[in-house]
Amino acid sequence: MAPGSDPVLVRLRLIGQMAAWTLTSESVLPTGRKTRALLAILALSLPRSVLRGRLAEMLWSRRPEEQARASLRQEIHRLLEALEPVGGQILAISRDHLSLRPGTVWVDVEEVLRASTGQPSALSLLDAELLEDLDGVDPSFDAWLASERERLRDRARGLAENLLAEKTDPIEVIPAAQQLLGIDRTHEGAWRALMKAYAARGERGMAIQAYERCRAVLADQLDAQPSEETQRLLNEIRSAGPAVVQLRPENRPEPRTEPRAEPRSPRGEAREFRNEGRAPIPRGGARVGVMPLQMVNTSEEEAHLSTGLADEITSALARFRWMFVVSSSSLARFAAGSRDETSIRRNFNIDFLLDGTIQRTGARLRIALRLLDLRAGNQMVWARRFDRDSDDLLTLQDDIAAEVVAQIDPEILLIEAQRVSARPSQDPSAYDLVLRAIPLITRLEKPLFMQAGDLLRQAVAKEPEYAAAHAWFAFWQMFLVGQGWSDTPGEVMAEAGRLAERAIMLDPQDAKALTIAGHVRAFLHHRMREALTLHDRALTLNPNLSMAWAF
Repeated sequence: MAPGSDPVLVRLRLIGQMAAWTLTSESVLPTGRKTRALLAILALSLPRSVLRGRLAEMLWSRRPEEQARASLRQEIHRLLEALEPVGGQILAISRDHLSLRPGTVWVDVEEVLRASTGQPSALSLLDAELLEDLDGVDPSFDAWLASERERLRDRARGLAENLLAEKTDPIEVIPAAQQLLGIDRTHEGAWRALMKAYAARGERGMAIQAYERCRAVLADQLDAQPSEETQRLLNEIRSAGPAVVQLRPENRPEPRTEPRAEPRSPRGEAREFRNEGRAPIPRGGARVGVMPLQMVNTSEEEAHLSTGLADEITSALARFRWMFVVSSSSLARFAAGSRDETSIRRNFNIDFLLDGTIQRTGARLRIALRLLDLRAGNQMVWARRFDRDSDDLLTLQDDIAAEVVAQIDPEILLIEAQRVSARPSQDPSAYDLVLRAIPLITRLEKPLFMQAGDLLRQAVAKEPEYAAAHAWFAFWQMFLVGQGWSDTPGEVMAEAGRLAERAIMLDPQDAKALTIAGHVRAFLHHRMREALTLHDRALTLNPNLSMAWAF
């Protein structure tokens, strides 16, 4: 801030869920969506003022001009009421214009736009979509918002590309590539940089998983498959190992390659879950979709809960490494129509669909959710009703999402295990073997328990780079000692430690592998401080992992 300018009086967050607070931490965020949209337009127009006619057109494009201007006057009044502690000091209002006084409002978007390669820390602010709770205010506003989102993404993407181009050490390349992918998940250059960095460190399993995540993202967002360059890199990593994979020595960004469009199958199944003509995916998983919820007897201010809660649950489910999750935005067109589960399964190849309603009852909201098994004729396999006060909608979303995913994760795992166990056992995948073993472990009956060990041993041998197989085998070894069923407990303890370490080396982002490794260190080796560190890392990656809380 320049010397002599007005002091900052309000901090305004526009990235993610909108928020506004004074320097004394008093919230001054308007309650109405149109009022918040008005404040957002003024903030993103700084330091310029905005014509009243332009504001009326952006927020009430379907109304006659006089009605739109009258509505604008009402919203200006509401904005002044919301900003009462500081409104007169930060708002400049004239007959024809409206603006925020430069220097009086800190805006997170401005910080991102001012970031540079010398001072890139503001990029960390870009952890969500711009004004993610203000879609649907008005068609004209939506068009403006789309252009603002693209402007912010373009600026952040260019900076992140430059930062990645400066890195040559794999240890530095990995977080730089991940930062770029946080801004643009479809950036194939960043995915390739990530694959090369993992391979250069000798982590072929992580490099291959990076390719699979790239493939799934391109299928979901662009209906495309990875470019030939990316597929050649995968084949190089698979066939020749990490020794031949070199990071780019040039200090310039790798050219961005547009993915090849891939035609949909006749049934329109989501290519995210297909693997035709390519090497086997190193892990399996249930395919889960979360439908935007139906709103019943709710206000305009609460309308965003439909997508907000669905997005929160989707994000929480995505932390479970064994699931494939279809974004709720992909299912939105079905939410607005017939909500035909058969069509959803046909179009997205989904196994499980979470759906429900949000209904106002007095001062409280009732959220009813149900989980359908689409492969079993849309059978309802889980249902839950939540009654909550509506005074803090963000906390409501967080709490319900946490409870839902913690409950449906084991339900889906059990159903998947039962389904795999009922299938013929000819040439099962490592994922199938692990699923068959898990119920046998938990029954703690020695003959079945020993059978589980045989299945896990086969899974590790079948796919040596499958982290979950190593983690569950370590889990089995730990119970083998705990139940007193081993004649050589010392050797088993050492093997459990080796398997657990191998699991977290293969996939450092697998929260379940981390918490199993932590329990092995605590229960078998009595290294409590190391165990707590691993459990903390697991809960950072997945705060809703019940196994981590139990251990």
